[in-house]
Amino acid sequence: MGGEDRVETGYGSEDESKDERHAKKDKEEEEEEMMMTVERVFESKEVPSWRQQLTVRAFVVSFMLSILFSFIVMRLDLTTGIIPSLNVSAGLLGFFFIKTWTKVLEKSGMLQVPFTRQENTVIQTCVVASSGIAFSGGFGSYLFGMSKRIAIQSGSTPGADDYKDPSLSWIIGFLFVVSFLGLLAVVPLRKIMIIDFKLTYPSGTATAHLINSFHMPEGAKLAKKQVKALGKFFSFSFLWGFFQWFYTAADSCGFASFPTLGLKAFENRFYFDFSAMYVGVGMICPYIVNISLLLGGILSWGLMWPLIEKKAGDWYSADLKPSSMHGLQGYKVFISIAMILGDGLYNFCKVLRRTLFGLYHQIRDKNSLPRVVNGSPTESSQLSFDDQRRTSLFLKDQVPTSFAVGGYIVIAIISIITLPHIFHQLKWYHILVMYLAAPTLAFCNAYGCGLTDWSLASTYGKLAIFVIGAWAGASHGGVLAGLAACGVMMNIVSTASDLTQDFKTGYLTLASPRSMFVSQVIGTAMGCVISPCVFWLFYKAFKDLGLSTSAYPAPYASIYRSMAMLAVEGFSSLPKNCLALCYGFFAASIVVNAIRDYVPKKYSRFIPIPMAMAIPFYLGSYFAIDMCVGSLILFLWERMDKTKADAFGPAVASGLICGDGIWTLPSAILALAGVKPPICMKFLSRAANNRVDGFLNSS
Repeated sequence: MGGEDRVETGYGSEDESKDERHAKKDKEEEEEEMMMTVERVFESKEVPSWRQQLTVRAFVVSFMLSILFSFIVMRLDLTTGIIPSLNVSAGLLGFFFIKTWTKVLEKSGMLQVPFTRQENTVIQTCVVASSGIAFSGGFGSYLFGMSKRIAIQSGSTPGADDYKDPSLSWIIGFLFVVSFLGLLAVVPLRKIMIIDFKLTYPSGTATAHLINSFHMPEGAKLAKKQVKALGKFFSFSFLWGFFQWFYTAADSCGFASFPTLGLKAFENRFYFDFSAMYVGVGMICPYIVNISLLLGGILSWGLMWPLIEKKAGDWYSADLKPSSMHGLQGYKVFISIAMILGDGLYNFCKVLRRTLFGLYHQIRDKNSLPRVVNGSPTESSQLSFDDQRRTSLFLKDQVPTSFAVGGYIVIAIISIITLPHIFHQLKWYHILVMYLAAPTLAFCNAYGCGLTDWSLASTYGKLAIFVIGAWAGASHGGVLAGLAACGVMMNIVSTASDLTQDFKTGYLTLASPRSMFVSQVIGTAMGCVISPCVFWLFYKAFKDLGLSTSAYPAPYASIYRSMAMLAVEGFSSLPKNCLALCYGFFAASIVVNAIRDYVPKKYSRFIPIPMAMAIPFYLGSYFAIDMCVGSLILFLWERMDKTKADAFGPAVASGLICGDGIWTLPSAILALAGVKPPICMKFLSRAANNRVDGFLNSS
């Protein structure tokens, strides 16, 4: 799952019988034994050189998939900010496209280079690196939070130094300057992370096993069936989005405004909005995430906001605009910020503790680590055949450390010179301090991600907001300086953890570290162009983008800007009693996380996640209801046929997400061309309908 901080979270069934558990254990042991000997299966196949792994067809397919996935991530980022892992979809679609390509060439007798798992890994790496820029680029958070539209939405009247409206030129330039430093920061540590420390990187490991299975005979057959299921639900989702478009001629029209739970519930953001995308997201996200979202919506829109609304005239002026941060909107934003910061602080300390504890043990036990000399394990090593082969090939194609260090210094110098011209509020010494601290923070994030699968990129970004924003000060454009600093730090630590995940995937599929690095660089470069162009399409096509009433409210843009304002102005910007409530929810967020960690797992999996609960505080529960419907579908499917659900659930979910996501492209083009839907389907109360009828009859 992704959103504020991307994470993969497992879940299980509470009703498994003893026999089922034994059968499951036997199956897991068999799978583990197979995975341990996977290189025996591929032993007869020659491993292509790192240059042969980087094929033209791989990057053509990567470019096409990068556009598709950028639309998906952008739409999710601009609606709720919850972004599930799309690695499975990238690996599966990459396999399908290249396999189709090679089959056509094979039949025509023109096939010269067979499709390998290393090439599949290159595609997956490139696509995820490219679409990852749509998240770390801040289009739904810090970057869009700089705009005048969000500044006004946040209830302030910005001065010339307090906003910077989006423009393709400076966004692309900014991303190119800051997106590559994280890659160079962790390259010298690749052997330590993967070989010496043997970090697990669960997502990278899972992706590698998936790709390995695709290229085994039985795995290829299953992959074809999965792709077929993905294509079927992709078509359904796309056509459903097209059908819904006909009924959206004006605001609040169409199926997305269907008051499924009643008009009063609709006013408080409780309704099912018929989004195939969020049903699909719900099928991928763990059950507890979806339940947490729903609980957050019930707590806020069902209880808190109606009670605080009754305090209008006492706690805040009753004459304020709905968007004013000194009214109800302020409670919505700042209480959700308090929960997000509490959750982020707890997990930062937790991951940091595990990082330091892990490092201590690694250093203490370094004499017992397998030794590697000249790219080969020594005789004293107890490595399995798989690990011996993987270690030997992983150390064969080195990315020179001098290249990484020299590249980091050169790009840092260019960045220190360039960034103050893009954001004059951000001074060269602010950037220098960040770049001196960045390698350490990048290592911490990459190491912590290897242990926990949790990237704390946005937490480091928030840290930069408060430090640099307060340092710059209100009179020197501290709000914009803080948001820009967030972008610099978030991109560095995010790409660092992504690259080490990819190194782990490459290690397990025998893809060269050099091809992984080149693929990541090319994917990042693609993302620095594709993501801004996709965002620009949204920005130009949907004129209400970023407004709370929009189909694309970009909630984190307002939240990040409010954080920057808080860093610069202090607590004086909060409405009455808001600070006390923020303290309470900040503490509650830490306590709930601590309880989740320290109670037995059979109970902790029922305790909600504060980060997920915070999102509906601002947006409402409509998307949470969609996601719970997705969870219900998966739950019933697992009850009827767990094997089939496990095999095809991710493919069905990916189809629903991809189809609805790609419909955004023709929808945006139609909006830019001025083509409007022909019908407005709107729902009225009986009293409102009578007034409309009376007006029509009188005229």
